[in-house]
Amino acid sequence: MLASLPSKQNWSRWLLIFSLIVAILLSWAYMLFAMEMNMQPVSHWQFIDIAMLFIMWSIMMVGMMLPSAMPVILLIDKLNQQRKSRQASYAHSLFFVFGYLLIWTFYSLVITFLQYGLHHLTLLSPMMVSANATFSALLLIAAGLYQNSSVKKKCLNYCRSPLSFITTQWREGIRGAVKMGMLHGQYCLACCWLLMALLFVTGVMNLQWILILTVLVLIEKLMPKGELFGKYLGFLLIAYGLFQLLKPVLY
Repeated sequence: MLASLPSKQNWSRWLLIFSLIVAILLSWAYMLFAMEMNMQPVSHWQFIDIAMLFIMWSIMMVGMMLPSAMPVILLIDKLNQQRKSRQASYAHSLFFVFGYLLIWTFYSLVITFLQYGLHHLTLLSPMMVSANATFSALLLIAAGLYQNSSVKKKCLNYCRSPLSFITTQWREGIRGAVKMGMLHGQYCLACCWLLMALLFVTGVMNLQWILILTVLVLIEKLMPKGELFGKYLGFLLIAYGLFQLLKPVLY
């Protein structure tokens, strides 16, 4: 009977999974039920508006990016549980998660001030959507070109191969776990930063496109032939951007 009871390692693993799922669900609950209420159209920006925008981006990044990081987090947790069982040194997997989210929090800060600047340049409307067709077209083309760049390919390979990342980038201790999380976050950021910036085109608070971009990232990182899908997505973005750029001439 005792043998049928879950081990401490299993309890710890399920608690980690539960914590990650709760964080993701809370992020999406905010986006579904509180984001529009907390971020009303802004014409004259104040400090509180910038602070709320930063919070919004940070929560969005948790909901959008944490799901695609689950495989590497669970693999690291499995290794930590093995090290713990043989009484070797280990750091809790949440330290890796903390480092990973720290990078996306930094991205949220940068893109918050970028959005603030775009509003002042009148490239974004008070509704947080592109107000300039040329800006939208150029951003689409830039994102498409980046999808097929060597930097994107290198970073995507690490994101698609958690074991390769761990075997080449393993760090010991709590500080090492945080650094490893930050490093994986940097690879993930290098993969997806321009895709996330496409929300300027579709609407920063457009839930439909937030979900679509989340699914695109999941396909690219986790599904078979995801890297090929990313390339085709890049060509599609370039084609649509060129169409938007040339539309005034064509019509």
